[in-house]
Amino acid sequence: MKKFLLLAVVTVLGFASVNAQEIKFGAKGGLNFATVTGDNTKGIDVVTSFNFGVVSEIPVSEKFSFQPELMYSGQGYSFNDNTIELSYLNIPLMGKYYLTKGLSVEAGPQIGFLLAAKNEKTNVKDSFNTFDFGVNFGIGYKLDNGLNFGVRYNLGLTDINNVDNSSAKNKNSVFQVSVGYFFF
Repeated sequence: MKKFLLLAVVTVLGFASVNAQEIKFGAKGGLNFATVTGDNTKGIDVVTSFNFGVVSEIPVSEKFSFQPELMYSGQGYSFNDNTIELSYLNIPLMGKYYLTKGLSVEAGPQIGFLLAAKNEKTNVKDSFNTFDFGVNFGIGYKLDNGLNFGVRYNLGLTDINNVDNSSAKNKNSVFQVSVGYFFF
């Protein structure tokens, strides 16, 4: 994990030195519609939460950009009127391809660090793994004035459970809608 983070930092700094005048920085926020997939998920419902954070867009070519992000993400699931709230610090490393001016498709890996886990105000963080890995797919639209809109799906690839006596494997599944603004 440390090697992955080091590689991400070196990559961002490498792109930054080449394209320093074209790099854009901004913020974004929006809604999450989250649940889990995998074993024993019959009757599991979606929970609605929010996401917010900072983004950077680093042009690689006229049509392709690299977009690293640092995002707070409220996730979780609900069953039998019992809600599990999971709070993550996510680091998506997105590749964006512009189909036309302003309209892009995006994909890339995401690492997440569990900040908190609550079950009706009770701390259940020990029942969940502290690290999450997934892949994102989405579309976005950016206006000339810096305002941008996005829709993204995060497909969790790692088991979020940290319970010794359970053979159930569950993964995060999050649909996100966001709006953001690039300041410069």
